Amino acid sequence: MVCLALGMTGCQRTESPQFAAAPKLGELSVGLQTAAQAELVKYTGSFQQPLLVAEKDAPAVDLTRGQAVYQERCVQCHGVSGDGAGPAAKYMYPKPRDYRRGMFKFISASYGHRPVREDLVRTVRQGIRGTSMPGFNLLHDRDLQAVVDYVVMLSRRGELEEQLIDLAESEQEVDPELVKADLVTTVLRRWNDAEENEVQPLKSAPKFTTTHVERGKRAFLTKGCSKCHGEDGRGQTLDNRGNDVWGHPTRAADLTSGMLHGGTRPLDIYRRIYSGINGTPMPSFANALRDEPDTIWDLVAYVLSVSSRRREGQSPTPGPIRPYVPVATEPAPQPAQ
Repeated sequence: MVCLALGMTGCQRTESPQFAAAPKLGELSVGLQTAAQAELVKYTGSFQQPLLVAEKDAPAVDLTRGQAVYQERCVQCHGVSGDGAGPAAKYMYPKPRDYRRGMFKFISASYGHRPVREDLVRTVRQGIRGTSMPGFNLLHDRDLQAVVDYVVMLSRRGELEEQLIDLAESEQEVDPELVKADLVTTVLRRWNDAEENEVQPLKSAPKFTTTHVERGKRAFLTKGCSKCHGEDGRGQTLDNRGNDVWGHPTRAADLTSGMLHGGTRPLDIYRRIYSGINGTPMPSFANALRDEPDTIWDLVAYVLSVSSRRREGQSPTPGPIRPYVPVATEPAPQPAQ
């Protein structure tokens, strides 16, 4: 009777989550879909038994533990497959990260590279200021490391899936030998290259003075920064619009808010200026300032100065209420009926 009552009230065993296939996979013929999925499962497993694409001699990782942490704390925003489309994602700006392309915004390596492990650890531990990504600094280190491994697994899985789809489209077949020798190798090389391309300052950081701030302001106004961030650093400009590579609207930061998404350490800001921000309209200034290593640190000094204004009680002048709509294009008021 108890079992019957429970059944009548809707208490049923829930189905286990499954990794969702990329939409482009469904555009392939049934035969190619089957072949691509078989290779994907061979190297990345299933939700019930996930595998990390890694070298044979790579240290063992605890994906079971990582998955448990992810399902408890991350899936609501980032989704089961790491596609950034969890049930809460539609309410958020900026959107949660879609891991499947292997692209992360705030990294230590130069533009276009994958993150180094410490980048992911820092993001999970500290969160991303000014976004819905919280910090999990109270998470046990074993759990934190395990969930980072799981995020890496989801990311490499997504990269391999994308390559398998491209291979199937171009060759009209999925050759297992080619997958092993080329596709898997490419995924691993991209992640290994990040360690070798970690950005180190061209010169050591100086002890910042008002002179650095003044020079940084001049550079900010003349090197292109103010085009999007505005002359006052608030981002209230008509050029401050665009989409990121994930197709979501994005804007240059209001630097005066003090909420620098990529971190507030001088080195963090240096790397954002030098390398840009992956997947966004924020460009790299590595080439433009290659012969001006002091200018990068001057800009860092200025950004730190601007970002501290509100904390120091220097309230910026309010910007226009509708900064992204030119006054000339606003509809004329309609006469009363």
